[in-house]
Amino acid sequence: MASGAFKSAAFLFLVLNLLIYFIIIAISSWAANHAIVHSHEAASGLAIRARPFPIFFPMGNMATGFFIILSLVTGAVGFMTSLTGLNDVVLGTFANLHAAASSSTITWLLTLLSMGLACKEMHLGWAGSSLRALEVLTILVSGSQLICAGAIHAGLEEEAARHRNLGNRV
Repeated sequence: MASGAFKSAAFLFLVLNLLIYFIIIAISSWAANHAIVHSHEAASGLAIRARPFPIFFPMGNMATGFFIILSLVTGAVGFMTSLTGLNDVVLGTFANLHAAASSSTITWLLTLLSMGLACKEMHLGWAGSSLRALEVLTILVSGSQLICAGAIHAGLEEEAARHRNLGNRV
């Protein structure tokens, strides 16, 4: 990354994503713990045929369980991708940028899947304030992750052009 513009943009968005993914992990972990503690007493009043539903959450709607679990996975993957991406962007070698670009793209696709469930949960309604915050953060981080992946890919292209100009193999 010769000019450093893409490096600084990617670094900024990686730090931002690191913080947002940490908040997503915290909220979804709280929601999963809350569901584990309170689901037995909330599910005991349900009809027999609804009890064996594997992901029952005593808050939100029927999409909440899937959304919370996928948000927890997305948060963990996104946090680690941002953490390793920071190292890869700071080092800035061609191999490191390839690793950062591929992992950020995979994380963005996983975040889009989580964002789809967030939109479904918003469409169904009946979400509390903590779940609404998680929905908003998931939608926000999907856009931020897209910009971050784009900045890393642009830096990768710049590094590849620099290697081509020097006559090195890519």
